[in-house]
Formats: sequence, C-alpha cells, structure tokens
Amino acid sequence: MNTDTMAAAARRSSRGWWLPAGVFAVVLLAQWPLLFNPGYFSHDELQWAAFAQRGTTVGWFDLDVFQYRPLTFNLWLWLSHGLFDTPQLFHALLVAWGSVNAVLLYTAGRRFGMQAWPAAFGAAAFALGPYAAYTHGWIGTLGDLLWLSCALLAVLGTQLARSHIAAAVWVALWTACGLLSKEAALAIPALLAVAWWFDERKPRWLVVAIASGTIAAFYLALRLEVLLYMPREGAQYTIGLANVPLRWLEYQLFPPIFPLLEVFTTFRRGFGWPLVIATLLWLGMCFALWQAGNRLLALFLFGGIAALAPVLPMASSWNQYAYGFAAVTAMCIAAAWPHTTRVGRFAITVFATLVVLHGAVVMLRMYQVGRVQSVFSPALADAVEHHRAATPLRLRIGDGAKDWIFRRLTHDIPEYQGVAIGERVRLVGDGETAEYVIEADGHLIPLR
Repeated sequence: MNTDTMAAAARRSSRGWWLPAGVFAVVLLAQWPLLFNPGYFSHDELQWAAFAQRGTTVGWFDLDVFQYRPLTFNLWLWLSHGLFDTPQLFHALLVAWGSVNAVLLYTAGRRFGMQAWPAAFGAAAFALGPYAAYTHGWIGTLGDLLWLSCALLAVLGTQLARSHIAAAVWVALWTACGLLSKEAALAIPALLAVAWWFDERKPRWLVVAIASGTIAAFYLALRLEVLLYMPREGAQYTIGLANVPLRWLEYQLFPPIFPLLEVFTTFRRGFGWPLVIATLLWLGMCFALWQAGNRLLALFLFGGIAALAPVLPMASSWNQYAYGFAAVTAMCIAAAWPHTTRVGRFAITVFATLVVLHGAVVMLRMYQVGRVQSVFSPALADAVEHHRAATPLRLRIGDGAKDWIFRRLTHDIPEYQGVAIGERVRLVGDGETAEYVIEADGHLIPLR
C-alpha cells in the first residue's frame, strides 16, 4: 500500500468516529435554548409530575385504553419522579436523546450509500428543524423520541445483521417496543417496505418488512376496535379519510414558514403570501430532487407518506407527529445535494436555511414559554393555597399575556408542589370579576 492510499484510509477511519461525534456535538449545542429552559411547555408535564408523586403506574396489559403506551408512560413517570424539579436536567436528557437519534440517522444514511458530509448535514438539519425542535423541547413528546429510536435501530440492525433470521428477530423486537411507545410506530413496517422497494429490492428488507408487519398486524388485531371506536379524550384524536389531503399539505408546507410555532396553524389565516412562498420553495426543492434522480423524489414523497401514514387521518396536525417524516425527508434532500444542478443546490440551500431558522424560532419560543411557566405555576399554587373562598380562584389574562399559554398551564392540573389545583382555578373574561390578573411574564397581580 503506497503512502497516498494509506493516508486516504486513515482519513476514512478517523471520519468514521469524528463526524458522527461532530453531528452529536453540533446538534446538542445548537439546541441551547432547550438545554437552558427553566420550565415546561404545557399541562402534560405538570399532570404527569403529579401522577409520579402519587406513585402512579400504568398497566402493561391495559389494551382497552385509547392511548396504550405503557413503555412511554411508565418511563415518563419514572423520569418525572427524579427530574421534574430540575427542568434543565430533564430537558438536557431529551435534547441528548434527540442528538443520539441524529447520529443514528447519519449512520443509517451512510450505510444506504450517502456521502459522509451530506449525511451529516442531513442528520443535523433534521434535528434542528421545527418538527424535531418541538419534539426535543416538550417532555410530552417522549413517545415520539422512543418510536423513532426504535425505527432507526430496526433499520441499523437490518443493515448490520449477518442473517435474514437475525435481522427479522431484531426488527420484530424493536417494532414491538415502538408500538408499546406510541401508535405512530405503525409506520415502521411501511418504512421498511419503502426501504425494500428503493434499495434494489434486496430480500433482507422484504423479510424484515414482513416480520415488522406481522407484529403490527398482531397489535392491530388486539387494538383496532379500541382505536376506531373508543371515545377520544380530545377532538384532535378523531380520524377520517377526508382529513388526509389537508394534513399532508400542512406537514409539507409548515417547515419553511418560520413565524409559526405549531403546524396546525398553517392554514389558520388562509392561503396568504407565506403559504404561496412556502409552496414555491417546496416545489423548487422537489425540482432539485428530480434533477438528482427520479428515485430520490419518489423516495421523498412515498417515504414521507409512509412515515406520516398513522397520523394523516387525524383531525389535527401536531409537530411531533412529523418527527419521523422530518428524518426521512431531510436525508432524501441531503442525498440529492451531490447529484443535483447548481440551481437545485440553490433551491435546497434556501429551503434548508429557512427550515433550520424555523427550528431556532421554535426553540426560542419554547424557552420563553418555559420561563413563563417557571414563574406562573409556583405563583398559582401559592395563590390557590391561600384562597379560602368556596368558589374557584378567578384569573384574568392581562394585556400582552398569551392566552393559549395560560389555558394550557391551567388545564386539568391535579396538583402542583403539593397544592391541589384541579377545578379550583378558573380563567375569566375581561368583564368578569377576578382575584388576580396574569401578567405576560407569568406573575400574578392581586386585584383585591
């Protein structure tokens, strides 16, 4: 072996560890607003902290509940018991977990034949976009982190296994774990089928897709009636095929519209200029994929549909539902970079820049909500504890305060810091009598 060959081999060997390590470090540090978040985003975290303090557990065989997620819920209870009082440690765990998912995605992309730097940029763009930023910043999305980790481990196991049987057993195990985490894991067999179709129809992918599909079929045999007919806890969980086109459009067009926090607001103001621009950017990005090869465009479209399949019929879209979709599409776009034209690269650059900017906006806004919660919830608990009247404590939302933040932070909270909340708090309108007014930063100002 000559000197040049040895040097090239050494560079490849070193890249084998430092580039994924770099992906982890960049993604972790770039999410600093989430790492330093002093509070929580919504009522879910507060509810489960109360359940954890009561010693609640979730049954592993309660198959007749609508949200059958025993792995997610028991892990959430355990983590809340140990970490709820230190929000920044809790957030650091989720951010680190999301960074590991980015490394797993990078590794899978490399084993699919992607070049090193496009795979690294694709994995980082996935983790720093608005879907992942929201998922990494809200403790309530623990199930989405879990199921995508299971999917990525299933893919990597298929790529590394020495036999079809070993791959099938591995994938069946991780599919089962995913389905114990969240219903969205029903996407795993569909994603494996897409991998079989686009990876030269290798028999191994077909074997693992069948193994995963068998586990999913068994799950549905046990759960389908509950999923279809069980009363929902919220209107957003109702399903219908008529929802599919609008949900699909929302998930496609939301990423570059950086002023928006949540995907269900995409069409709230009608089809204005932001949506027109987002549509043109999306079409330009699809053109770049087409220039790189029809297969990449098809993989982007069909892989994205496979990742979203369990949530497209739902009545409402949520950022965390597109966590797997973001992983698939980010890598498709990154894979196109070396093969598209200069115009295609320009389209990808503009689209990706806006998506990452959008992710930064989401992180900063979640940090702001966390700061408000860290002030409001303790103040609310103190006010409720000292409220002696038989009627609920009445709060009026003050000028500049975000209505939606405080509606979430007072919704169905059993207790906070040992103080029972429940029905003892009521938000009132401007013309109604109130004991306190809520300021924008979460402080409560007494009115009597």
